[in-house]
Amino acid sequence: MDKVNYQLNKVELRRTLLKTRQSMSVGEWREKSDRLCSHLQNSTLFTQAKTILAYFSFRQEPDLSPLFANTKYRWGFPRCVNKSLCWHIWTPNDSIQSGAYGINEPHPDAPILDPAEVDLILVPSVACDYQGYRLGYGGGYYDRLLSLPQWQTKPTIGIVFDFAYLSQIPIELWDKPLQNICTETELTRKS
Repeated sequence: MDKVNYQLNKVELRRTLLKTRQSMSVGEWREKSDRLCSHLQNSTLFTQAKTILAYFSFRQEPDLSPLFANTKYRWGFPRCVNKSLCWHIWTPNDSIQSGAYGINEPHPDAPILDPAEVDLILVPSVACDYQGYRLGYGGGYYDRLLSLPQWQTKPTIGIVFDFAYLSQIPIELWDKPLQNICTETELTRKS
């Protein structure tokens, strides 16, 4: 497949899946998100972690916020700084602000999280495939993050709704598969 066609497919696939996600009713979105959260809560990866990197739901991404109230865990959230993600510790009492792309972020003064302390990364995704590859939003933030030595060894769980868990997605040479994928139906281990 030639490069142009291939890129187009990626853009087209992203657009279609985002449209499908945003056409869900709030009730359906809430219900699927809650089921996804319960799969996470029942997984050993999750229960054994102490510090977890997560995200604030944007454009009907699976909503993980019911999990954030659990003070047994320390939660880290990203802020977009230039072309990379800076991770901050956040609790439900802390303020959030709208950052790059209109996505909620912790306040810049919130304590910075040291990668060495992180036990698990919950990765927002437009789609994931059965091999663990992820289709993101096109900014490359997570691709860059997960290729850095201090993050490479961290367990990852791609978070998607079932309709975006596909047998195959277009991938680039530098793409790294995620180790686990969680949908509202199941949590599966890839590697």
